[in-house]
Amino acid sequence: MANVPIVFQEVLNLVQLGVPDASIKHGLTTMQSDNWIVCVEPNQVTLVDLKNNAQVTRRPMKAEAAIMNPTANILGLRSGSTIQVFNLDTKQKLKSYNMPEPCVFWKWANATTLALVTATSVFHWYVESGDPVKLFDRHPSIGTNCQIINYQVAPDGKWCVLGGISAGAGGTVNGNMQLYSVEKKVSQPLQGHASAFATFKIVGREDPAQVLVFHEKKAESPPNEPPKLFVMEIGRDPAKGSPFRLPPTVIPVPADAAADFPVSLVVDAKDDIAFLITKMGYLYMFDIHSGKTMYRAKITQETVFVTCAQEATGAMFGITVRTGKVLRVQLNGQALVPYIMSTLRDNELAIKIAGRLNLPGAENLYAAEFERLITARQVVEAAKLVASSGTALRTPATIARFQQIPAEPGSPQPVFQYFSTLLESGRLNEQESIELAKPVLQQGRPQLMEKWLKDDKLQCSEALGDLIMPHDVGMALSVYLRAECHSKAINCFVQRGEYDKIVPYSTSVGLKMDYSSMLSQLLFNNPQGALDLAKGLVNAEGGPLIDIQATAEAFLSSNRVQETTAFLLEALKDNTQEHAYLQTKLLEINLIGGAPQVADAIMQNGILTHYDREHVGKLCERAGMWQRAAEHYTEIADIKRIFKNSHQMNPEFVVEYFGKLNREQSISLLKDMMSRGPSNMQVCVEIAKKYHEELGSEELVGVFEQNKANEGLYYYLGAIVNFSEDPFVHFKYIQSSCMLGQFKEAERVCRDSNIYEPEEVKLYLKNAKLPDPRPLIHVCDRYDFVDELTDYLYLNSLLQYIEVYVTKVSPTKTPMVVGKLFDLGANEDFIKRILMAVGSACPVDEMVEIAETRNRLRLLQPWLEARVATGSTEPGTHNALGKIYITLNRDPKAFLMNNMFYEPKVLGPFCESLDPSLAFVAYKKAAGECDDELITISFAHGLYRDLARYLVERQDLDLWAKVLNKEDGEDGKEDPQRRQLIDQVVEWALPESTSADEVSCTVKAFMAADLPGELITLLERIILQGSDFSDNKNLQNLLILTAIRADATRVAGYIDQLDNFDAKDIALICVSESHMLYEEAFTIYGKFSKPEFTAEKEEQTEMQVLAVGVLVDFMKDLDRAKTFASQVDHKSVWSKLGKAQLEEKFPADAIESFINAEDPSEYVTVCAEANEAEIWTELIPFLEMARVDLQENLLDTELIYAFAKINNLTGLEQFVSGPNVANIQDIGDRCFHEGLYNAAKILFININNNSKLALCHIHLEEYRDAVTAATHANNVSTWKQVCFACLRASEFRLAATCGLEVITYPDHVDEVVSHYSDLGHFTHLVSLFEQGLGLDDAHIGIFTELGILYTKHEPVKVMDHCKVFFSKLNVSKVVRACERARLFPPAVYLYMHDKQYDNAVKVMMERATSFENDLFLDSIVKVRNAEIMYKAIHFYFTVHPTIFNRLMEVVVEHVDHSRVVNQLRKAGDWVLQLAQPYLKDVQKANLTAVNEALNELYIDDEDYISLRKSIDNFNNFNMIALAQNLSSHELLEFRRISAYVYRCNKKWNQSIELSKGDRMWKDCIDTANESADPTIIEKLLRFFCETSEKECFCAALYTCYAHVSPDLVLELGWVNGYHNFIMPFFIQTFKHTHLRLQALEETTAPKKDAETVQEGIASTYGNLGGFNNGPLMLENGGPNMMPPQNMMPPQMGQGGGIDMSGFSAPSQAQMGMVPNGMPQQQMGMPQQQMGMQQPQMGMPQIGM
Repeated sequence: MANVPIVFQEVLNLVQLGVPDASIKHGLTTMQSDNWIVCVEPNQVTLVDLKNNAQVTRRPMKAEAAIMNPTANILGLRSGSTIQVFNLDTKQKLKSYNMPEPCVFWKWANATTLALVTATSVFHWYVESGDPVKLFDRHPSIGTNCQIINYQVAPDGKWCVLGGISAGAGGTVNGNMQLYSVEKKVSQPLQGHASAFATFKIVGREDPAQVLVFHEKKAESPPNEPPKLFVMEIGRDPAKGSPFRLPPTVIPVPADAAADFPVSLVVDAKDDIAFLITKMGYLYMFDIHSGKTMYRAKITQETVFVTCAQEATGAMFGITVRTGKVLRVQLNGQALVPYIMSTLRDNELAIKIAGRLNLPGAENLYAAEFERLITARQVVEAAKLVASSGTALRTPATIARFQQIPAEPGSPQPVFQYFSTLLESGRLNEQESIELAKPVLQQGRPQLMEKWLKDDKLQCSEALGDLIMPHDVGMALSVYLRAECHSKAINCFVQRGEYDKIVPYSTSVGLKMDYSSMLSQLLFNNPQGALDLAKGLVNAEGGPLIDIQATAEAFLSSNRVQETTAFLLEALKDNTQEHAYLQTKLLEINLIGGAPQVADAIMQNGILTHYDREHVGKLCERAGMWQRAAEHYTEIADIKRIFKNSHQMNPEFVVEYFGKLNREQSISLLKDMMSRGPSNMQVCVEIAKKYHEELGSEELVGVFEQNKANEGLYYYLGAIVNFSEDPFVHFKYIQSSCMLGQFKEAERVCRDSNIYEPEEVKLYLKNAKLPDPRPLIHVCDRYDFVDELTDYLYLNSLLQYIEVYVTKVSPTKTPMVVGKLFDLGANEDFIKRILMAVGSACPVDEMVEIAETRNRLRLLQPWLEARVATGSTEPGTHNALGKIYITLNRDPKAFLMNNMFYEPKVLGPFCESLDPSLAFVAYKKAAGECDDELITISFAHGLYRDLARYLVERQDLDLWAKVLNKEDGEDGKEDPQRRQLIDQVVEWALPESTSADEVSCTVKAFMAADLPGELITLLERIILQGSDFSDNKNLQNLLILTAIRADATRVAGYIDQLDNFDAKDIALICVSESHMLYEEAFTIYGKFSKPEFTAEKEEQTEMQVLAVGVLVDFMKDLDRAKTFASQVDHKSVWSKLGKAQLEEKFPADAIESFINAEDPSEYVTVCAEANEAEIWTELIPFLEMARVDLQENLLDTELIYAFAKINNLTGLEQFVSGPNVANIQDIGDRCFHEGLYNAAKILFININNNSKLALCHIHLEEYRDAVTAATHANNVSTWKQVCFACLRASEFRLAATCGLEVITYPDHVDEVVSHYSDLGHFTHLVSLFEQGLGLDDAHIGIFTELGILYTKHEPVKVMDHCKVFFSKLNVSKVVRACERARLFPPAVYLYMHDKQYDNAVKVMMERATSFENDLFLDSIVKVRNAEIMYKAIHFYFTVHPTIFNRLMEVVVEHVDHSRVVNQLRKAGDWVLQLAQPYLKDVQKANLTAVNEALNELYIDDEDYISLRKSIDNFNNFNMIALAQNLSSHELLEFRRISAYVYRCNKKWNQSIELSKGDRMWKDCIDTANESADPTIIEKLLRFFCETSEKECFCAALYTCYAHVSPDLVLELGWVNGYHNFIMPFFIQTFKHTHLRLQALEETTAPKKDAETVQEGIASTYGNLGGFNNGPLMLENGGPNMMPPQNMMPPQMGQGGGIDMSGFSAPSQAQMGMVPNGMPQQQMGMPQQQMGMQQPQMGMPQIGM
């Protein structure tokens, strides 16, 4: 796939994941995005999470369809008309809705909208709110006969397109689409199969284009007319210009896909590419900017039924039906442009695509076009070409070309035109940005640069920032920040004075800086800047970057108290314990330094909490800050001392302060404050109010009482009593109120409070004997001490308060008061006066009860009558009066019948013992509420007639049930009371009634009581014996129904006697399963079908149909039914009979009945039964009759089939040639499958279905006609079937004719080969493919398969075939065939020409017959797998050792030489010797393995000269091991080399000892001098003295002069008498000493005045200008950076500052440190003495 412009792969298989193939089809499997695949199975829903390695989740849900939201885990389920939406993350049901009509298609239009398509309309359901909303109606062109397969919504939501397919003429599939405008609410029909919306940027336009891309294929167009692709813009504002629209472009459809149609169109929004996939598996790729087809290929044999786009990559996913393959198709950008150039040969398209998508492959085209435009001086076009070329032409050379072009008069510079074009199209690169900035800044137009930077049109770099820096520091800072030039960005911060930004920036980018030096410099030049920087340093991420204490001391040393305070506040804002000392000092310097308000503000904010509170408290007390001092003290003695000045404190603070004390401290301090007199009383009251819960009310009350502060106690308790739930508080408040004469307040609390102890308060108030008893009245009233209150008031002669209490305070307590007065023997007149005064406010029931219990009820008569006179309707009042009147016998019956307000349940039982009739009247007055009591008293006292009349009048079925539904006695006899009651009803109550409702209710009651015998007797008396209700339909119905239920023998008689009943309903009841009175039902229908009973014809017919229905449905007597139908001879009756016969499997009789009825409605069933019974001759008349009224597909289809079955070919041909609506294709297929080939041939000829016609000819052995039909059909499947049939019939010429057509389709070549091979026709097969080579559309598969056939059957032709047709072969398949046939030379040839050099080399190594040295060497350097080279090396020195070095010459640049050496070592020393030329050639790489191998070879060859050269030139090997190996060699030169190697590795002693052994004195002296070790040299000198080697001793002194001590030389010369030999050494020593002294004197001589002054000036300017001899920049500060001596901070203790000697631990100044933490240098010391060494003087050499 590397040379095609798409990447195609199968990423998943749903069947392998366990999804049944039956669920992988349209409607059951959905894929709305590249996140999920949802499959609906019979009992579950399967979810495949594509973002989680295709994890499968199965949920037990039953649904018809399911779709997943494209962005969220929201699942939609559809079952019938119900649609539900679930959130799988929260496991909640979001929405549910029942559609008014079935949903035929649905899809997520976007992340929040679910599109629902019904048979008539399209709905949008916004799942976040509301129900589905109808958007538009379906167009007639896409009506119910269309299957909806697609729905799209434009990105702006203003356009929608609905797509569907339907069956067309001749077996084609038509496509229709509906484009709808949401704003204009109009639709436009389109003819096509697939469409999609896209949005892309058009060159030259600012606004993007929203286009509709769709496939058009008109139904009326000729079959051979290809479809077209349309790309047109929709919804553009006309004011902005005309919309974008491309001319329709023809879609190249292959010859075998003429009937193919698209199923999906997906737009790759990333690359503006459209993918179109068809039903037959063809993939088309279009460029939607030009509409051109860029690629076409068949990617699958199965149908892809669902697709979706992957937005991140631009790929398209598709799923194949049944097989469940998930396919992924993506643009192959690397191969697209070369494919367009080589295959499509469209250079213009290649240039546009390469520029737009920034793809490789068109570089040469760009370069040639650019040169042409530049040569033609078309500057603007050349600039546009460069802008569209991606990065191909945007190089410095291009800029230079534009700069070299001279400007035309009146036109801007070409280079400016070039930059302008690039700015319009995108962003400039680094070099372009710099070149543009130079002239713009020179012209003084930095605002343009600012605009371009703001629009991100320039690529920022350090060089661009350097250009902008002299003109605009802020803009340069922006550039440096984007370019990540950190040091220069910080330099810009400094120049702009933005010190607070330095630390955050440097921390964020990880830049290390010397902040201490920077801070020291700023402290004296810019204190505010130093403060900003210091704040940033202490707030840096990861912790402070400076020492807080040292920095604060540095600020304070400069007498910067304000800055010190600000810095410490910032540094200590974290408020940690480790900074407690600094917090204390911060407050101290402000309290002592004259700024107590600052310290007060700090403490007010509460940002510091770890300082020494006691120390700060003393400082605050000293400063007169009493409140702050109190806040910091904890001892109560100190607090009391401070609070002596409480009058100077804020009262609010005093109150709040008590909240910080414990209970004991608060009480003690409060006592102390109150003991100082009333001046503190108010604040003490406020304290008690606020903290009474913490301090305890009892304690506080005790404090007030101890100080006799009753008024304070009153105010304190008054403030808390309304909120307190402490009974003690309430009692004390009542007590204090009474003591101060505040009786109204005491009354209020007694009235409103629920907290106090009533018993305690009552006793206090009774004992207090207050002049106003109202507090006591309220207490006793609320807590039901009424008896005690009444007793207290009555005994204390406070009778007026008794009257006031019952009239104004609590009238409802009047009964209790009156009862107590009764008990106290009070005057009755006083009591009556109280009752009359209270009036209706007194509760009646309670008053009556109290009077009755004391036998004083008659005392209440005046009061009760007065209440009635005022219009009282209270039942209790009337009940009491009734009892009084009944007892006094004052016309009680009139009272009971006329009074409407008494309670019958009260007076009824009261009357039962006096007079039962009065009780019956009272119970009857209850209107049903006392029915049980009324029935009981009636039965008990024999009041049956009254009860019967009452029951009939009441018309209450439940009441009837109570008296009628009584069980019989134990002996089985009827209850005599029920019998007497029934007799009274029948004899008196019902005959007296003239109300139909009463009669009806009574009848219903008898029915409900299951008394059918009595009910029949009653109804016969009413209906048959004559009454006002004789013709009542309901009663007649009831009589018949009762007879049906109780005595079926009477039903027939009643049917004959009665005429006014519901015939249909009665008949239905008769035929019910519970009765089965079929004859009676038939009699009813027959009776009422006569004109005298039914006037309407329609009703008569209906009765006849029902009558025959009884015969056929219930009695199952078809013969009697046929006789009845013949008698009435009505079509409806015949139709009913026909349906029954059809159900009973009598199709012939049913057909006769339907023909008589002229009813074709059951044609479907008739056809099915006739087919099953094989009565096609009888069926034909019925079908001909049915076609008169119906034009149905099934009728015509079955008629054709019937003609075919009876072999009436003439009639069949006449019928199909006339007008009909038969589905000829289906019936043709049916005839074909049943072997009716002649009939099928006629049908297929009629519809021009040449494919099936050819098959019919095959079965009829008409092979030439079959070939002719296949020629007309021209599709591969037909060609293939005809070919195979001819082949089986040995019609080889005809088979070849068909086979040539089949093999033009690559996918079917294998099948042709398989058929020929299975039948053994190999010669004909080879001949077929040889003929196929000359076809115009011969493809690679033909050439490939012929090559494979040659390998099997004619191997001599293989090599020639490969050489001639190599470019048209599938190399891999032919190679495999060659290898199977053991034809290795052709295989090597194919591998090499296909650039599969690895395989070519392997074959030549494994197969000796295929080896050719030249081919091998040509291939080995081109292999991709380096391991093959090492195998080739082994192959050569094993099989071809004579040409081994030739191989190494070829692969020397491609192998790892160390590995090769190891490989050679393993093979043996002879191989290493064989490879010596190769090793010498690669030794220049200085590799250890190579060097060691060659050294070993040199040693074996005793070639010491080559070995020495190798050691000198290539030192990458184990020298020590070599030296050890050579140290014992028998040859002197090799031992010298060993000593030399020791010397090179500074193993001086080993080298010297080895040279001593061989008496190589010069080597010893040179080694000692090179070591520069006095010890080694001394040892060697002594050795020469010991061995009397005088000349060597002198030579050693000369050579090692620089490293020998004169005293050693003098000693050895004197001891050994070598005076002459040491003299040259001492002469040289004295000369050297003299020259050194002379140079020292010149250096220390005093300088001239002019030079001193000049050096001072230079030093001053140096100190002012910067540090370390560089410009003043932040990064020049280093560890030795110090402020100038004249700017050092003043020392501690010197004037001008606060004495901070106790600020910290041992001062840094005492330890040699300055406040910023840097080493302190001594004042006035020259810089030369600070650790600098004098340069060593040169030593002149002397000769011996």
